Amino acid sequence: MSTSTRTAAAPDPVVSDLIGSGVEGGVGDQIKAWLQRVRGGEMGALPAVGGLILLVILFSTLSQYFFTPINFANLMSQAASLVVLGMALVFVLLLGEIDLSAGVTGGVGVASFVVLNVKFDIPWPPALAIGFVVGLATGALIGFLVARIGIPSFVVTLGLFLGYQGLALLIIGAGGLYPIEAPELLALQNGRLPVWGGWVMLLVMLLISGGLSYWDRRRRTRAGVPNRPIALVWAKLAVLAILGGVAVFVLNLNRSQSIIPIEGVPIIVPVVLTILFIGTFVLDRTRFGRYVYAIGGNAEAARRAGIKVRWVKWWCFVAASGLAVVSLLFNQARVGSVDGAVGRDIVLSGVAAAVVGGVSLFGGRGRLIHAAIGALVIAVIINGLGLLQLDAGFNLLVTGGVLILAATVDALSRLRTGGMRT
Repeated sequence: MSTSTRTAAAPDPVVSDLIGSGVEGGVGDQIKAWLQRVRGGEMGALPAVGGLILLVILFSTLSQYFFTPINFANLMSQAASLVVLGMALVFVLLLGEIDLSAGVTGGVGVASFVVLNVKFDIPWPPALAIGFVVGLATGALIGFLVARIGIPSFVVTLGLFLGYQGLALLIIGAGGLYPIEAPELLALQNGRLPVWGGWVMLLVMLLISGGLSYWDRRRRTRAGVPNRPIALVWAKLAVLAILGGVAVFVLNLNRSQSIIPIEGVPIIVPVVLTILFIGTFVLDRTRFGRYVYAIGGNAEAARRAGIKVRWVKWWCFVAASGLAVVSLLFNQARVGSVDGAVGRDIVLSGVAAAVVGGVSLFGGRGRLIHAAIGALVIAVIINGLGLLQLDAGFNLLVTGGVLILAATVDALSRLRTGGMRT
């Protein structure tokens, strides 16, 4: 059964890395199995996808500016930092842990970078490298305190959430503001691919997705493990081609309101997709990823199976903090500057993105793509309410309500599957 392959320390190095690559049965059996999982409470990102579609329809009806090329491009840029932060927190949430300090950790890393670059005239590549070292070291500290010392992650990260706000103020200075001067970093959020570049990006995505699917099938065949029907591979590629083709077509339209054309896929889109691909590969197709899910499902069983639980937890917190620096870099590159409040407000939205997308707060269930979808839901809410010129308070009210609803769905799904903790 699939459960045993996720939690048991299988001796076969090939079979042990085949995570979620297929089950027995034809297309009809696959659909029936999926419907059975949904009825059993394992809905994954289905509620988030349904909510995203409804929100797009709603805001497109209420505002004539929502579904336009310029707003679509703006939405991609707005969502980028939240998507990456949501993916960062997935590594921790899968363990059944929490990281409330991810936003300010990324903020301190970016603040360190910009002060070194602007105030001390250190070139931006080594200055940015130092900023990442600050983030990674923070993740290592959190992992040590949680995994080795045994302090609850909520307490550790809450303490850092409070303390790092003060550290950012000390680095930047109260009321201080430093511009991001590196044009290469500003281009992340403000640059665009050439029109042909978007289609090349889509082709590369299709080739990588198809190649990985066939690689999985060959590995499963060699290991004597059943494969999914080949029709599902083609169906997945067709859906990806259609959705990606529509997105590239819209983003390639001229969205300028002046005589100077503005067209092309924003550079941030392929960058975020690359991060999503690498992270998904690590969690879905490596032994480390299998260990993460096993620990989230039952940490004691994972330890008895020979998994080094402490080291896996340590690396997950390091990965989360490193991605948090990337997220805040994207966020501040869009703003163009860094102030003393950097990273203070975004972390709870990152947790909300992961949970809304279907990542379980109880550990062991969820994927990076789920966090990305959840981040898009929150970004659409913020963007749509802004276009309707509603008070900013409505953003917080609606986002908070969506988060509570998603957490309720998660808890009820575990109750239906008999997995609720007492």
